[in-house]
Amino acid sequence: MNKPSDKPNIAGAAVQIRKIGNSTGIILSKELLARLRLQVGDVLHITELTERGVQLSPYDPKHDKAMEIARRAFRRYADTFKALAK
Repeated sequence: MNKPSDKPNIAGAAVQIRKIGNSTGIILSKELLARLRLQVGDVLHITELTERGVQLSPYDPKHDKAMEIARRAFRRYADTFKALAK
């Protein structure tokens, strides 16, 4: 007997582009939102892939890059930042 999975399978899930008031959007099912740990109001960042593909992610790759630069600066100038914090 097949045991139902705790996590719904989202691979291959399809959504339709719809008119929502004066805007256009997509509707994500409650199960998909729960699986992806997303909530109403969360921001998704779009990355264009090849061949008309897109990737949606709650993480901003530009922010990650900026944070890595900041971490390097904090490590390099740790003594200066400590002195400024006094």
